[in-house]
Amino acid sequence: MSNEDETTEPPQTPEHRLRRELPEEVPAAARETSGTTDEEPATALTGRQRLVQGLWPPRVTRAQLIVAVLLFGLGFGLAVQVASNSDGSSALRGARQEDLVRILDELDDRTQRLQDEKQGLEDQRAELENSSDRAEEARKQTAEKEKQLGILAGTVAAEGPGITMTIQDTKGTVQADMLLNAIQELRAAGAEAIEVNGVRVVAGTYLSDAGKGVSVDGNKITRPYRFKVIGKPQDLEPALNIPGGVVQTLEKEQATVTVERSTKIVVDALRAAKRPDYARSSSQ
Repeated sequence: MSNEDETTEPPQTPEHRLRRELPEEVPAAARETSGTTDEEPATALTGRQRLVQGLWPPRVTRAQLIVAVLLFGLGFGLAVQVASNSDGSSALRGARQEDLVRILDELDDRTQRLQDEKQGLEDQRAELENSSDRAEEARKQTAEKEKQLGILAGTVAAEGPGITMTIQDTKGTVQADMLLNAIQELRAAGAEAIEVNGVRVVAGTYLSDAGKGVSVDGNKITRPYRFKVIGKPQDLEPALNIPGGVVQTLEKEQATVTVERSTKIVVDALRAAKRPDYARSSSQ
């Protein structure tokens, strides 16, 4: 039998055998794995894109949230503190230049009065130290001091330059605290003796509302309110007229305020000397 009738196949290599074993259509996933896909590979992300993907959406932890709330509270507190501190100077922000100059002059005058008082005390000490008769000098200074204390205590009449302030309160809107503010402002400006409607004002004076009037140390006074004040007029009047001060406050209450300077003011309303209940002189 001849071998020519038989079909001879060429020798098969391992590649040929693999092709015969694989199906004709290979799944797409297999083609992609083997690198035989027709699509272009995905473009690599840039550094900026990776940064954006890392930051957004934000991932907030509980600790970060607590810190943010604490920082917000701290900032809010600081803002409130700054606002409250600035409220005190709001009355001066809208003041005119001449008003600010007058306020500065008043502060300078107060400083000068304190310097003069300091110098006076130093002079008294020097006189005591240098006097040949220290006992006599001490008695003279004691008598002078007694007069000064009597004026402050209201037990001695006083006269000198000063001002007269009259408050017309036709609406009945002026209250005791407004008159007390006026007294305190006058004292701060250097008032040495004050009388209101015949009542002497001393260190322990108190005011209260009493019906249609005001009570000063238990003595009812009625409008108009008339202040007689001894002191330097150049200091007293500007102190009452500062922006936001006594005069402007009373005028907002529809009261009329007039201030007159005088070279001689007499304050002759007296207080009875009160003997201390417990304190006694150490020399007794």
